[in-house]
Amino acid sequence: MVIRECKGYELEKAQSNSPEDFFNRSTVTYIEDGEEKTLHVLYVRYFDEFINEFTPYSGNPLFSTAGRLIFLYDIVALVCLVKNPGFKSRRRAFINSKQEFISYFNGVDLGKLPEVFESLGQHKEFRLVPGFAFTS
Repeated sequence: MVIRECKGYELEKAQSNSPEDFFNRSTVTYIEDGEEKTLHVLYVRYFDEFINEFTPYSGNPLFSTAGRLIFLYDIVALVCLVKNPGFKSRRRAFINSKQEFISYFNGVDLGKLPEVFESLGQHKEFRLVPGFAFTS
C-alpha cells in the first residue's frame, strides 16, 4: 500500500442550526492494487480532549515534521485504516463512541508517524512495506 496523503480539519457550521462544528474530518488517500482510494473518517471533536489517554502526546499539535504541524485529525483516518483493514472496502466511517475511537489507537505504534509524515512531505508518498508495522 502506498499512502499519498493524510490530512484533516475541523468542520465549521454551514448554517446556524447545523451541528457540524462538533466534528472533525480525517482523510487518508492511498493506492492499493493500482487503485487510488480515499477513506474519510468523521468523528466527534470532543474526543480530542482525551488525547493523552490514548496517545503519548499531551495535546494538539501532536508533533511537527517536514515543516508541518500534525494534529490528531491528520492521523485518525490512517490509524483507523492500519488498525482495521476492513476499512479498505469503505469510503466513509463515522465514529461517535469514545470507546470505539480509543480502540483504534490500542496497539498502534504512534512513534512511527513522524517517519510517515516526513516521507509524505519529501516524497509525496509513503510506502507501507512488509516489516514496517504500526501495530504491536
